[in-house]
Amino acid sequence: MPDLDTTPRMRGAGWELWRGLSGRAARLLAGLHQTWRRSLQVRVVTITLVASSLLVGGFAYLIADKITNILLDNAKTDVQLRLTSGAEYAAKQFSLYSQPQEAQLQETIDGTVNYLAAGGPQQTSGVVVAITAENDAGVIEPRTSPAVDVRPLISPELRAAVAGGHVANQIRTGRVTADGETTKYLVYGSPVPTRFGQVELYYLVPLTLQDTTAGQARATVVATGIALVLLLGLLAALVTRLVVIPVRVAARTAQRLSAGLLDQRMAVNGEDDLALLGASFNQMATNLQRQILRLEEMSRLQRRFTSDVSHELRTPLTTVRMAADLIFAERDEFDPAVARSAELLQAELDRFEELLTDLLEISRFDAGFAVLDAEPTDLVPVVHRVVDRLSGLAERVGVAIELDVPTAPAIAEIDPRRVERVLRNLVGNAVEHGEGRPVRITLGMDETAVALTVRDHGVGLKPGEEKLVFNRFWRADPSRARQTGGTGLGLSISLEDARLHGGWLEAWGAPGQGAQFRLTLPARAGDRLTTSPLRLVPADATLPFGAGPASGLLAIGPGPGGALAVGPATAGPQRRAEVGS
Repeated sequence: MPDLDTTPRMRGAGWELWRGLSGRAARLLAGLHQTWRRSLQVRVVTITLVASSLLVGGFAYLIADKITNILLDNAKTDVQLRLTSGAEYAAKQFSLYSQPQEAQLQETIDGTVNYLAAGGPQQTSGVVVAITAENDAGVIEPRTSPAVDVRPLISPELRAAVAGGHVANQIRTGRVTADGETTKYLVYGSPVPTRFGQVELYYLVPLTLQDTTAGQARATVVATGIALVLLLGLLAALVTRLVVIPVRVAARTAQRLSAGLLDQRMAVNGEDDLALLGASFNQMATNLQRQILRLEEMSRLQRRFTSDVSHELRTPLTTVRMAADLIFAERDEFDPAVARSAELLQAELDRFEELLTDLLEISRFDAGFAVLDAEPTDLVPVVHRVVDRLSGLAERVGVAIELDVPTAPAIAEIDPRRVERVLRNLVGNAVEHGEGRPVRITLGMDETAVALTVRDHGVGLKPGEEKLVFNRFWRADPSRARQTGGTGLGLSISLEDARLHGGWLEAWGAPGQGAQFRLTLPARAGDRLTTSPLRLVPADATLPFGAGPASGLLAIGPGPGGALAVGPATAGPQRRAEVGS
């Protein structure tokens, strides 16, 4: 009996062994599953092996069964012929006797059994012949040649059938020889009519030769089937390899092309379909390379043209600005019409300077020269500075600006100049489109992100326009004049500023319900955003009839890398999904 202290340790060791085996089995299954998913060749070869194994297995079973039946039928036919001739011979030998008690009858039975068991040159070795009788005239003890006990091999059912005057057979397994070896026998019985009653004649033929022949045939068929399955698997692997290798080469070449190595090409050998595929792939890659280089050159020229024009316009603009400032300063001494013209000239020059500044900023973004100067900043003062700067414009157009900011500091690692510019563009855009209704600015923060929303109650956005608001120089109503003197590039620059921070700038709008823009930035520079502290769809938005809670409305806006941010109208912090642009 194990010691009480060692039993728990034995169980613990067994559990650890089971866990180790389970872990290895799980890793093995995971590896096989991964190989199955990744390798077309493995799938094709496996399917070929399974299908061919089932087909060859079924064919081998049919062949082996057919061979076994043929051998058994031949044995039955041979035994039937011998049984018929033996029954006729026994009937002639017993026709001289009318009583089973006659002294010579037993000798005649013994001689008949020995003759039938050994007679004829075609007699199969191991055949046992038995004669017995049990009728009204008396009982004749079984006589067999050779002298063995055949009673276990003659079933009551077989004996009853033979006693009823029928020829019957069955296959039985038993030990009848002296060595005690178990042998399968084909047992045939036939009635033999005599003057003193019916005698039963039995032939017991061993099926050893038939079983050996059938086993050899099955082994041959199985070996041939296995060889055929392996050959089919090898053939499938070779054929699949011929197809898979060019596909893998094409995949690797496509990956290199997508990584920017535009000079990569496939090696083309021969003139078959795979060679045609390789040649077509190379031609496509050449055309793509030519088109990409052309577009890159056009983009470079466009960026350089924008930058050069912006810089070149600085000098004449400075001169015009000096003259305009002089005229504007002396406007009180001019005719009222000329004074008004001086005021218009001054306003348009201000707007022209802003446009040049925005164009230079856009060109820096396009050229990839924009740099983020992130530092820990409290966003609450930033929001107040923007509101103070735009309060005069808001009073002029009759729009009230409402603030919902926390009393505690909202510290995040941001570039304050860029974030202030983004917020100024969003608030200015909301004031311009607010239709005289209040504009609300909300600031929220959690452990990972900080968010700002700007909500107006103007005409809103039509379906699909939330995808366009960040395009350069886009207007919802082209005939509408810009009351704020904007350049049409504010939202585009704001989007680039948000991307530079690794954040999101998204828009929601509905006709007649106004619009809301949400800026979400990571609390620590370089972190990846997953959620926003503020919801994108405002709480006072009216849902379509029949829609469930916050369903039926989508807020779509450009996200990082040019993706479109699709936000469902959910309450609370919103998780964002991205779809291709």
